[in-house]
Amino acid sequence: MTRMMTTRRSQSRLGSLALAGILVFALACVLTQILRRDLDWVDVPLSFYLLGPGGMWLRTAYFVMAASLVLLGIGLYQALAAPARSTAPLLLFIISAAALCITAVEETNTWAHPATFHGFIHGVAAQTTFLCVTVAMLLQSLRMRLDARWRPWARWALLGALACFVSLWVQALWRDLPRGASQKVLVLMIVLWLAAAAWTLWKKESTIFEKSATNEAP
Repeated sequence: MTRMMTTRRSQSRLGSLALAGILVFALACVLTQILRRDLDWVDVPLSFYLLGPGGMWLRTAYFVMAASLVLLGIGLYQALAAPARSTAPLLLFIISAAALCITAVEETNTWAHPATFHGFIHGVAAQTTFLCVTVAMLLQSLRMRLDARWRPWARWALLGALACFVSLWVQALWRDLPRGASQKVLVLMIVLWLAAAAWTLWKKESTIFEKSATNEAP
């Protein structure tokens, strides 16, 4: 029982840390949009904000978000019952985190300069991040349906993940969409799903831990 309580507490902590990192990333993105008046948020994608004033802070937020993806993936894997666990979502969260770090390091191509190899790597890494994280969300939602404790939340998680996955392909294939606004809407949808998952992991596991501690108390 003591080992199980420790595990629950660890999972709850992973959820809270992941949620904190996700909120830091979201706050950094919002502040960047407000402070960078020289960039049109409708036309300019988020990658452009990595360049110039405040870019280092946003890069740091990318790394924080990458860590949150790994923490969330580990936490969700551990929290699910053994029959519901799958390494596929965890590996995809880890790959998306690594790709996000590459996205932060490599500078994007801009309209004012010729295309570079760094910009190519940045673009591939960014698309890898989006694709891997949305597929991870889908697979994780499906695995949640196999765990009775997570099944009530799995339905909404799956709908949200499907919406993000479809929006990714709409944003990629519909070239007439404003690049900045459409990408930022997609980022917002993904961040909301991740934050909800981290919040649920934190509260669900902390509640179970508290109940177990109460039952074990003399």
